Amino acid sequence: MPYVNIQITKGATRDQRSQLVREVTDSLVRILNKRPDQTHIVIQEIEEDHWGFGGMLTEDYKKKHAG
Repeated sequence: MPYVNIQITKGATRDQRSQLVREVTDSLVRILNKRPDQTHIVIQEIEEDHWGFGGMLTEDYKKKHAG
């Protein structure tokens, strides 16, 4: 029974989350021959001010690198 946890910053639409679930499930079926009815996908949306990389919060990183 595959369990996949996807963590992204907030802002994905319902359609985008639905597409993620569908395509990750399809990949597990195609590549690993897993059963879709036993595949669990969890999407966790994290506030940008709770996520950091490059030594700064996501929001600050985006501001610094805005073109």
